[in-house]
Formats: sequence, structure tokens, C-alpha cells
Amino acid sequence: MFEFALPWIFLLAPLPWLLRRRTQPSGNPLYFPPLATLAAQQQQNQTRAQWRRPALLPLLFWLCLLCAAAEPRWLGEPVTLPQQGRDMMLAVDLSGSMNINDMVIEGQSYNRLDAVKHVLGQFIAKRQGDRLGLILFADAAYQQTPLTFDRTTVQKMLDDAVLGLVGQRTAIGEAIGLSVKRFNTYQSSNKVLILLSDGANTAGNIQPREALELAKAAGVKIYAVGVGAEQMVQQGIFGPQLVNPSADLDEKLLTELASETGGRYFRARNLQELSEIYQMLDQLEPIERDQLNYRPQQSLLHWPLAGALLLFAIALWRRSRYAV
Repeated sequence: MFEFALPWIFLLAPLPWLLRRRTQPSGNPLYFPPLATLAAQQQQNQTRAQWRRPALLPLLFWLCLLCAAAEPRWLGEPVTLPQQGRDMMLAVDLSGSMNINDMVIEGQSYNRLDAVKHVLGQFIAKRQGDRLGLILFADAAYQQTPLTFDRTTVQKMLDDAVLGLVGQRTAIGEAIGLSVKRFNTYQSSNKVLILLSDGANTAGNIQPREALELAKAAGVKIYAVGVGAEQMVQQGIFGPQLVNPSADLDEKLLTELASETGGRYFRARNLQELSEIYQMLDQLEPIERDQLNYRPQQSLLHWPLAGALLLFAIALWRRSRYAV
């Protein structure tokens, strides 16, 4: 469908004629019938000659400029774009135990936090259409980014997180409570908390089961991930010993938090399992947000502008021709 974005521009069409009328002399000349008749005939002949010759050029030039200023455009058929997405809060453990080097990436050992950053970064990059937030917790829980579609900022805040930033202990209950509080500030039917921890609750002003009740009341679904290997060779006094670096992991608590809210508990003993967990999280059912209606537009502004330039060139050519 063709239309003008600013059709009121055409109200300016008579402007040159009005300005011309205002600049004409208002005095009455001395009336003498023979001369008046002769002058009238000469003026009529001159007017007819002007219409036959280049008098139409200024009019057409002005109309082309008005058409261009009115922004002509062609509108295509309406297209409906459904927005699908989830509201996800990522709660990442920064306690001292996250510094244990029991995760392997391409044959090289890394600590748990670096492994989480590596895999979680890939997860964030795929979250197009999802609204993400980031909470870091240790002795206490802190919101690094609110729920946002800006995945780049969430990724940068995660990359900048360092061990010891908020203490050495683990405040799981406080991380859940803060997530619920932030979720309650948004209107959403889909609230997902991804909780990554490698230990047990040892800090915070709110206990995990108290936070669990808040999460259930707010409709927050918790997906808990226990991070850390179950076997690790450690050098001791009597030589290498096989130890369990995840002995402090409270799997019972994390399983309860997930099952009571309708989520799931995952165990990430290595990088491969951690990656598979995020692939499973990709299959969470998305919510349907308000639909967006989009109508493609094609500007036709260049056509009246081209016409105006052509008329201007013709006027210059005629002027130079008669000047010679």
C-alpha cells in the first residue's frame, strides 16, 4: 500500500502563489482606455506564452519537493513476530572451595569457577530472547546484573567475577532469597533460577529452607547444579592419595530445593557433564510474550527527489540557452 508519512505537507502547496501575490504592487495606475486595452492584451499574451514555455517548471519543481518532504513510502503486508523467552537468574557460587583444580578443559586442569565461566559463557551466548540476571554469592549474595536482554553485559560481569570477591563461605539461602526478591519486581509467568554451588550452606541471614518457601510462593523454579569432581589425586605425606574434593557438597539440600519447586538437580563432575546440563536447560518450555506486529516499509523518497533534480537541470539549460 502506498502512502505519505506526512501528508499535511501538501498544505504548503499554495505558498509560492501567496508570496507572489503579496509582493505585487498595490497602487492603481493611471487609467486611459486605449492604453489599458493594449496593456491587457499584452499581459494576456505574455501569460499564455509563459504557460506554453517554461512557466510549468517552477510549479512541477515545487510539487516534487513537497512530495519528497511528505516522505512517500510503500507498506508491505503486516508480519506478526511472536516473542518467546524465559526469565532466568544465574546464581554462581564464589566461595573458597570453587578454587579447587578438579575440572579438566582440553587436557588441562582448571578450578571450578573457571570451568563454570567457560561453559556458562556458551550458555549465555545462546540465550537470544531470554532475559538474564546474575547473582554472585559467598558470605552474602549480591546482584551483579538485573534481569536484562543485554547478554553482553551479563557475560562481562561473569568474566569479571573473582574468588574472594564476596568472602569464602557459602550463602545458598541468601542467594535464593535475593533471586526471589528480584523476580517479584517483574511481571512474568516463567521464573527460573539456575543455582551453581559446590558446597553446603554455611553463611547468610536466611536459611535455605526458609528461602525455599519464598521461592515456592513466588512460583520460582530452581535448577540446582552441584559442581566438583568425586575423585582427585592429591599429594600427601605418604605420597599420592585419592580423595573426594566434593565431600562438602550438600546434594540432599540441592535436590530438595529443586524438586520442591518443580525443577531438577544436576551433578556436574566434569566439564562434559556441565555442558550436557546446559543443553538440557535449553529445552525448558519458553513462555509466550506479547506479540509484535511489524510492517515492512520501503522508502520512495528518491523518486520525487530525482524528478526535482531533473527539472532543475532543465531550467538551468533553458536559461543558459536563452541567455546566449
